[in-house]
Amino acid sequence: MSLLRFFRRADYTSDITNFIDQLKAEKPDLEARQRAGRALLWDKLVNREAWSEWRQARVAQKPYVYQNDVK
Repeated sequence: MSLLRFFRRADYTSDITNFIDQLKAEKPDLEARQRAGRALLWDKLVNREAWSEWRQARVAQKPYVYQNDVK
């Protein structure tokens, strides 16, 4: 007898898994909508040259921004 079979529990699904399965059954387009939302907000092409120029042009902030330059 295999040791894995000895410790194997009966098939179990959590409440969360059951909820997600039910939600996907009720809304079959849910995953496609999630992917579309992700593409809208996160999946962007990055212009690395423009990003590099932006970083180089950035002015360093003073440690305390409200202090005047008194000389």
